[in-house]
Amino acid sequence: MAGARKNAPPREDVLAAAMGMIAERGLEQLTMAALGREVGMSSGHLLYYFHSKDELLLQALEWSEGRLGAERGRLLTRTGATVRARVDAYVDLYVPDGHRDRHWTLWLEVWNRSQSAAADAVARDRQAAIEGAWHRDLVALIAEGVSRGEFRAVDPDRFASRLRALLDGFSIHVAIGLRGTDREQVLGHVREFLDEGLLADA
Repeated sequence: MAGARKNAPPREDVLAAAMGMIAERGLEQLTMAALGREVGMSSGHLLYYFHSKDELLLQALEWSEGRLGAERGRLLTRTGATVRARVDAYVDLYVPDGHRDRHWTLWLEVWNRSQSAAADAVARDRQAAIEGAWHRDLVALIAEGVSRGEFRAVDPDRFASRLRALLDGFSIHVAIGLRGTDREQVLGHVREFLDEGLLADA
């Protein structure tokens, strides 16, 4: 009937649109009004569903991480694959596809905003939960490799912390488009680090 309210788009569509706008135009261009125009909702309705821009960003990150987590779970539980092959799959999933990778651009914006005085402890805990899932999966993989004799006897938690620090540093370079750093170079550096740290004779 004329004048009837248009059904709201699925939440996932709104979150995907927000991610796309941040990657393509930058966070400063992501206003509730602009996002509303993108998805066919009013800014008032967006605020009703998400309460604030910060909450929208965090939910978008959690949604994106949920999808990555499901893919990570499939990769890491592949039957017949060596542990090293699964570590390589983990790294491949972790490193951005390139400059302004949607997930990494959003991740950087959310973490940057979390440093403000207005950010609350609950939001920081939610971000820490995201990081914790990546870390636990990597620790479990390395521990499995050690127990099977594929890897030398390293401390899985300590090695995972060092590897993730390396991945984070390189991934930020790729995501921001730092000149002279591309995805293939990063993957090569990480493979070398893994060979030296996990496969070299003790």
